[in-house]
Amino acid sequence: MNISSAIVHIVPARLDEACAALAGMPGVEIHARSPEGKVVVTVEHDDTESATKCYVALHGAPGVAAVAMVYQYCDEESDTQEVQA
Repeated sequence: MNISSAIVHIVPARLDEACAALAGMPGVEIHARSPEGKVVVTVEHDDTESATKCYVALHGAPGVAAVAMVYQYCDEESDTQEVQA
Protein backbone atom coordinates (compact mmCIF):
# COMPACT_ATOMS: atom_id res chain seq x y z
CA MET A 1 0.00 0.00 0.00
CA ASN A 2 1.29 3.43 -0.91
CA ILE A 3 -0.48 6.58 0.30
CA SER A 4 0.78 10.09 -0.32
CA SER A 5 -0.44 13.65 -0.45
CA ALA A 6 0.59 16.48 -2.73
CA ILE A 7 -0.11 20.07 -3.62
CA VAL A 8 -0.75 20.43 -7.33
CA HIS A 9 -0.11 23.92 -8.72
CA ILE A 10 -2.41 24.66 -11.65
CA VAL A 11 -2.70 27.65 -13.99
CA PRO A 12 -5.83 29.37 -12.58
CA ALA A 13 -7.47 29.74 -16.00
CA ARG A 14 -7.38 25.93 -16.40
CA LEU A 15 -8.38 25.00 -12.85
CA ASP A 16 -11.73 23.39 -13.69
CA GLU A 17 -10.29 21.43 -16.61
CA ALA A 18 -7.34 20.20 -14.55
CA CYS A 19 -9.48 19.22 -11.55
CA ALA A 20 -11.76 17.21 -13.82
CA ALA A 21 -8.70 15.37 -15.18
CA LEU A 22 -7.30 14.76 -11.68
CA ALA A 23 -10.64 13.51 -10.38
CA GLY A 24 -10.74 10.99 -13.21
CA MET A 25 -7.39 9.44 -12.33
CA PRO A 26 -7.57 6.13 -10.44
CA GLY A 27 -6.38 6.47 -6.85
CA VAL A 28 -6.46 10.29 -6.84
CA GLU A 29 -8.80 12.21 -4.54
CA ILE A 30 -9.12 16.00 -4.41
CA HIS A 31 -9.49 17.40 -0.89
CA ALA A 32 -9.25 21.15 -1.39
CA ARG A 33 -8.66 23.77 -4.06
CA SER A 34 -8.12 27.51 -4.15
CA PRO A 35 -8.98 30.04 -6.88
CA GLU A 36 -5.22 30.71 -7.18
CA GLY A 37 -4.70 27.17 -8.50
CA LYS A 38 -3.46 25.22 -5.49
CA VAL A 39 -5.11 21.80 -5.20
CA VAL A 40 -4.57 19.32 -2.36
CA VAL A 41 -4.78 15.68 -3.41
CA THR A 42 -4.12 12.26 -1.97
CA VAL A 43 -2.79 9.41 -4.07
CA GLU A 44 -3.41 5.81 -3.00
CA HIS A 45 -2.11 2.77 -4.86
CA ASP A 46 -1.21 -0.84 -4.10
CA ASP A 47 2.50 -0.46 -4.81
CA THR A 48 5.25 2.10 -5.32
CA GLU A 49 5.45 1.57 -9.09
CA SER A 50 1.77 2.41 -9.57
CA ALA A 51 2.09 5.48 -7.35
CA THR A 52 5.11 6.65 -9.33
CA LYS A 53 3.21 6.30 -12.61
CA CYS A 54 0.36 8.30 -11.09
CA TYR A 55 2.71 11.15 -10.16
CA VAL A 56 4.00 11.22 -13.74
CA ALA A 57 0.38 11.43 -14.90
CA LEU A 58 -0.32 14.29 -12.45
CA HIS A 59 2.52 16.27 -14.02
CA GLY A 60 0.99 15.68 -17.45
CA ALA A 61 -2.54 16.84 -16.60
CA PRO A 62 -3.74 19.94 -18.49
CA GLY A 63 -2.76 23.20 -16.83
CA VAL A 64 -0.52 21.61 -14.17
CA ALA A 65 2.55 23.76 -13.54
CA ALA A 66 4.05 21.73 -10.66
CA VAL A 67 3.39 18.87 -8.24
CA ALA A 68 4.88 18.93 -4.74
CA MET A 69 4.66 15.76 -2.65
CA VAL A 70 3.99 16.62 0.99
CA TYR A 71 3.72 13.21 2.65
CA GLN A 72 4.28 9.58 1.69
CA TYR A 73 3.63 6.30 3.51
CA CYS A 74 4.55 2.91 2.12
CA ASP A 75 3.74 -0.45 3.68
CA GLU A 76 4.87 -3.21 1.38
CA GLU A 77 5.19 -6.76 2.65
CA SER A 78 8.72 -8.02 2.74
CA ASP A 79 9.71 -10.89 0.48
CA THR A 80 12.03 -12.27 3.14
CA GLN A 81 11.00 -14.85 5.70
CA GLU A 82 12.21 -15.23 9.23
CA VAL A 83 14.14 -18.46 9.75
CA GLN A 84 14.29 -20.08 13.16
CA ALA A 85 17.53 -21.89 14.06
